Amino acid sequence: MSAPITLRDLSEIPVERLRGVGPKKQASLANVGITDLFDLVTTYPRRWVDRTNEARIADLVPGEEALVLVTVRRVTKRTTRNRRTMVNVNVGDGSGRMDIVFFNQPWRERQLSEGLNIALFGKADTYRGGLQMSNPVVDLIGDRTGRIVPIYPQSEKAQINTWEMAAWIEEALRRCEERGIADPVPGAVLGELSMIDRATALRTIHLPDDIRQKELARRRLAFDELLRVQLLLVARKRTLEREQRGIAHALDGELVDRFRNSLPYPLTGAQERVIAEIDADLGAGHPMHRLLQGDVGAGKTVVAVATMLAAVQGGHQGALMAPTEVLAEQHAAGVRDLLGGIVVPDDANLFGDRPLRVELLTNRVTGPERRDVLAGLADGSVDLVIGTHALIQ
Repeated sequence: MSAPITLRDLSEIPVERLRGVGPKKQASLANVGITDLFDLVTTYPRRWVDRTNEARIADLVPGEEALVLVTVRRVTKRTTRNRRTMVNVNVGDGSGRMDIVFFNQPWRERQLSEGLNIALFGKADTYRGGLQMSNPVVDLIGDRTGRIVPIYPQSEKAQINTWEMAAWIEEALRRCEERGIADPVPGAVLGELSMIDRATALRTIHLPDDIRQKELARRRLAFDELLRVQLLLVARKRTLEREQRGIAHALDGELVDRFRNSLPYPLTGAQERVIAEIDADLGAGHPMHRLLQGDVGAGKTVVAVATMLAAVQGGHQGALMAPTEVLAEQHAAGVRDLLGGIVVPDDANLFGDRPLRVELLTNRVTGPERRDVLAGLADGSVDLVIGTHALIQ
């Protein structure tokens, strides 16, 4: 095969195809949710150590937090008088030495063996004339070299080290180089969005030459995640449109026009466009799934009312649900003001029109008033109802 490798291809390649991943490591990776190469290459570093900006032990200032890369020299463990476990680790980096103390973390004795290279982040203090850190953040980096060292999520239980993860990821990416990694985003779109290609992003998120490269990679991979979610949502929406049947609303009635003509101001271009898009959905025979987004004061309520009236003029009902009783009451007052004087065309009525009935339904609406609203919803005499989650009960 010579076609570029897709993410689906990577998901079909088990991790045991990599060197050094035997049954034991395969089980360890499975414990942290990694079973294939897609899982592996999309396990991104949780942070990066910039070796060009790292401090030396000799540069540490007591009382200030700093990051240092050091080598473990000696590890001892003892139990204090109050039966607390204390692990003391002596480390050095060529410019000096200091002691690291861990309280109630006995497993550090097994984790930090002599000769191990580690990154420490914490606050140094003076103790008995020397420097000491208490309970710093520890990242195991092994013999990793380079200006930027990636630090991967590590699991003491799974016994996977960051340098093992880095080596497996590097091998996986290296073996993709001959065919390349497919990019679903056209080059023109990448240029318009100032984004790097997927192959470069996957390589530089794991092996950046500088922090700026890492940020470019992070931005592209975040875009990919959002794109996958959006494509899935669109696919589900299209499936619903094909398989589920909805009401094809009549859009040739007078009610919406009466509402629009009653407004003391013309609709904005955005409102006109959105209402036309919603009408197209309402007139089709499938359920509408749509998000209306706009700033405060942009006129979303007017669009919502026009949408509900489109249902009413076809003989149906409209409901507007708010998250709180206060908001529901505010919406009810606002909608009633918007619809003041609006009547519904009704051929069955002697006068050709009937009043538009708008009701509020929240937990505060009780007794006979509530029974009247519920009865009106059941027999269709309530045209619009505004309320809280009580509406769906």
